[in-house]
Amino acid sequence: METNGNIAILGSGNMGLAFADGLVKSNTYKPSQIILTRRSIGNLSKQAEEGYQTTTNNFEAVQQASIVVLAVLPQQIDTLLAEILPAISADKHLVISVITGVSCHAIKAKLGENVQVVRAMPNTAISIGQSMTCVTTEDARQENVDLTKKLFETVGSVVQINEDLMSSATALCACGIAFFLRAIRAASQGGVEIGFHAEDALKMAVQTAKGAADLLLIHGTHPEHEIDKVTSPKGCTIAGLNEMEHQGFSSSLIKGIRLSALKAGGLYTESK
Repeated sequence: METNGNIAILGSGNMGLAFADGLVKSNTYKPSQIILTRRSIGNLSKQAEEGYQTTTNNFEAVQQASIVVLAVLPQQIDTLLAEILPAISADKHLVISVITGVSCHAIKAKLGENVQVVRAMPNTAISIGQSMTCVTTEDARQENVDLTKKLFETVGSVVQINEDLMSSATALCACGIAFFLRAIRAASQGGVEIGFHAEDALKMAVQTAKGAADLLLIHGTHPEHEIDKVTSPKGCTIAGLNEMEHQGFSSSLIKGIRLSALKAGGLYTESK
């Protein structure tokens, strides 16, 4: 899928650059069709060498694009929206926000009620085409929701959800990358403690985690079904699992996800 026109990514930090990288790797856009903005243009020198358009001027970037991706921090969004408001056209632009905690309603209140706004919550695995992205909208036309889903489907999996679940999606999918990485890191540390060199232990933990995830994706089974295949009576697997549960493994992960969801919902306070 190659898309005509330009896409402007306003706030090209880690997530914005990961999205741009994913769009190019999937042949959805050429680098020359992607306009990246950042307050310090020097931080985009590598991308400029690769053929991306780079600028510090968000207003001009919006003027030159048909799709506008908002990718700044929540505390920067009101200033950004005021800056680009004169360049936004309800007939021309689709606005996609990947900003945590900022509702479609809050964005439309600043840009205009007729502006097409879709929210998307990807994670950093978007840079390798493996994102889990949740998409929602208040009242954008279906063709714009479908276009947003297609863009993110080129860089991973997409689920459309109700907007009141976006903070939860942030915790489970976006923050979740860090949670699963921490689990892999802990497993590799355990490997070192039982005798493996650090490099070998990490490689073994990573591949084992990948295999476990692929079992569920490919077989379409429940985790407990696959766990049952590994656990035998009085065996070493069930002994390890029970010890982890005694130490609060599952409850800690659940509590962490709940706290992250609560935090995600309070990152943005709309200015009057």
